Amino acid sequence: MTTKIDLRKELDAYQATVHQFRLVDVPELQYLMIDGHGDPNTSPAFTQAAAALYPVAYKLKFASKRDLGRDYVVMPLEGLWWAEEMESFTTSRDKSRWDWTLMIMVPGWIDHDLFATAVRQAGAKNHPARLDDVRLQALREGRCVQTLHIGSYDDEAAVLARMHHDVIPARGLRMVGRHHEIYLGDARKVASDRLRTILRQPVRAVGE
Repeated sequence: MTTKIDLRKELDAYQATVHQFRLVDVPELQYLMIDGHGDPNTSPAFTQAAAALYPVAYKLKFASKRDLGRDYVVMPLEGLWWAEEMESFTTSRDKSRWDWTLMIMVPGWIDHDLFATAVRQAGAKNHPARLDDVRLQALREGRCVQTLHIGSYDDEAAVLARMHHDVIPARGLRMVGRHHEIYLGDARKVASDRLRTILRQPVRAVGE
């Protein structure tokens, strides 16, 4: 019987606690990725991006179990977020100005051949509108500060302001890279005040 691996439980980078801002070293991981721009609440591109990622993620899982004898739990949806002015995340919350990359992490043994096959299979019947925009790409964030937020996505601003303006500078660090969110709850099934989201920010020492 094939053992099913749950990387969310095995990787320290996927552990976080409310009100605790801890340093983690995030290793190089690979993801299914797709890019977009605009308010995730109103942009059709955001909905289309998620609708393209999930079929590929599940085709990969089934192929890995069938062809490689390696089964795993499909990882949660994640997002990289950025804008010309980072204050749009903590002050104005003008989501129309946000750029994003939606992602689902996949195990390191998934190669580009398996990925290409999964994409073809995902589009065989009902071809998602943005399927051809999905890519397999590695990302190494290195040292990061992260915490767990419980509540609505729209209530993240105060936590991010504390992280950006108090926690990170107080540790002699500066922000680099892109704001990263890991969605541990399904907004379609969980009340907004119970949503669990890991908030992550890559950092470097001041002067590095």
